[in-house]
Amino acid sequence: MAHGIVDVARAAGVSTATVSRALRGLPNVTAATRERVRRAADELGYVPSPSAASLASGRTRTIGLITPWVAHWFFAHVIEGAERALRVEDFDALLYTFELSRDVRRLRVDPDVLRRRVDGVLVVGLPLEAEEVAALEDLGYPLVFVGAGAPGRVTVGLDDVATARTAVAHLADLGHRTIAHLSGEPDDCLPWSPAVRRAAGWRAEMSARGLAVEGLEVHGHFDVAGGRASMHALLDRRPDVTAVFAASDEMAMGAILALRDRGLRVPDDVSVVGVDGHEMAEHLDLTTMAQNAHDQGVTAASMLLEMITGAPVPREVLFPTTLVERGSTARVRDQIVTGP
Repeated sequence: MAHGIVDVARAAGVSTATVSRALRGLPNVTAATRERVRRAADELGYVPSPSAASLASGRTRTIGLITPWVAHWFFAHVIEGAERALRVEDFDALLYTFELSRDVRRLRVDPDVLRRRVDGVLVVGLPLEAEEVAALEDLGYPLVFVGAGAPGRVTVGLDDVATARTAVAHLADLGHRTIAHLSGEPDDCLPWSPAVRRAAGWRAEMSARGLAVEGLEVHGHFDVAGGRASMHALLDRRPDVTAVFAASDEMAMGAILALRDRGLRVPDDVSVVGVDGHEMAEHLDLTTMAQNAHDQGVTAASMLLEMITGAPVPREVLFPTTLVERGSTARVRDQIVTGP
């Protein structure tokens, strides 16, 4: 039985991204960890497969990288990690962006732009429809998804449902009962989309605690401006909100700006938690479900390179998220209810 990178990671007690960095000479790996990884690889008979000697002639040594954005935090960090792993193996990334707009429907992915130009395809954070996935698979190239992979495809990402439930549980444990959710794009309804799965996690945890969700979900478009606008819209119809779970840190930052616009204090009046671990989160004292997007890019690119040479890879690699508690969340204040 051939062993892959996940087997080495399990034997060495590290992540697949650390295995890739250790065996490919990338930085940020201690000498002790590098030696432990190499020892595990030797014992399992594992050698990083995409070396110059193992690749057949005629390769383009180029990976097609499809993504909706390059400037947003998650996408930028995944792309950076992927490009670094590719560069070590003397591969290039051919970038295709499909900008998601609030006003114009996204263009469908055209596989012909990739034909005979790449050796593999990496899709970053772009929920593709089943027909688009099938069209990419028909190219015959190895295909890896980061963050939004259809069932049965090779995917690197998070347990989005569990991540959302942990965030909502944190707010509920602080006594909050009216917990709103800032989700992604309004037309994003594919069941394998992170936005859809995080919304499902929010609803599941709210339901498990006997809390209502009607009228508490708004779409923040995964950016600061969208988070700010949607938070204003939410407060117009639900001024009783005491906590917000945003599906990204950038939307959470927008929500904080909107609350300040209204003269509301965070967390005294409304608590806010996001997802990502954005560098600005610490400066804004934002509680977040932190993830390592860079290492997801390293792992996805390394797996894709292995697939090019026929090496085995797992269908799914899940990265953990960690609740980082900061000053944007606090115990709910006692509310005075007025009326008859």
